[in-house]
Amino acid sequence: MKVFKTIHQLREHLSPLRSQTKIGLVPTMGALHQGHISLVEESKKKSQFTVASIFVNPTQFNNPEDLKKYPKTLESDLAKLSEAGCDIAFVPDDSEIYPRKPEIKIDLGPITTELEGKFRPGHFNGVGLVVSKLFHIVQPDLAFFGQKDLQQFYVIKKLVTELNFPVELHMVTTQREANGLAMSSRNMRLSADEIKEASMLYKALKISQNMLLAQSDIKEVKAQVQELFSQSERLELEYFEVIDTSSFKPLLKVKDSRKTAMCIAAEIGSVRLIDNLLLNS
Repeated sequence: MKVFKTIHQLREHLSPLRSQTKIGLVPTMGALHQGHISLVEESKKKSQFTVASIFVNPTQFNNPEDLKKYPKTLESDLAKLSEAGCDIAFVPDDSEIYPRKPEIKIDLGPITTELEGKFRPGHFNGVGLVVSKLFHIVQPDLAFFGQKDLQQFYVIKKLVTELNFPVELHMVTTQREANGLAMSSRNMRLSADEIKEASMLYKALKISQNMLLAQSDIKEVKAQVQELFSQSERLELEYFEVIDTSSFKPLLKVKDSRKTAMCIAAEIGSVRLIDNLLLNS
């Protein structure tokens, strides 16, 4: 596996490959786990050449303390990518991606103000900006993102449509710990007891999925989730919503189960966790 730190080096290496090779991109912020590796594995199935980026993007953090605490494990990340058969790791520093403070804003409309956008103002502007840059830099044929960040995937899908990026997007199923907790880089900051308790997010999603499939009213489902979290001393529920994936607006009634998902966010200690399930999964 080759490792490049500059845009020029990366482009120079990829240029002769473009006409004969399908290039897959796996954008990450490092602190890699099996969820990230599953994206690399999916890229290797669908493309001939895989590029993984490792860049902790400062513009998508609305909380400076969260950015400061984000785990950085570059050495082990590179070892995991190499073992997974990744072809290139692109590991730029901040000044390579943002030579000066960015002034451009990418507003992708109402979908960016729901759920995560409501609780993390400006987050999706930063996501849209860095993903646009990575698409321009790498010029991939395919790009792979995890379902755990469901809203992010749909925001990027809109970005690709609105800006006519010639990129085929793939969403890869969430990888989970044995207790159901969605794999996340933030899990590194949890104690063993907190990891055990955080499994309640997945439990709540499964309960809500079963209730909705049994035709329960959404109000009843939300009340059940609230009741479940009220039993925890450490987990604080931030939101639980049943949403339409085309807009991410909360639903009062399920209209199309193929476009319905349950999304949840909660905090334990100082760590914020998110998760989701598609109703028909």
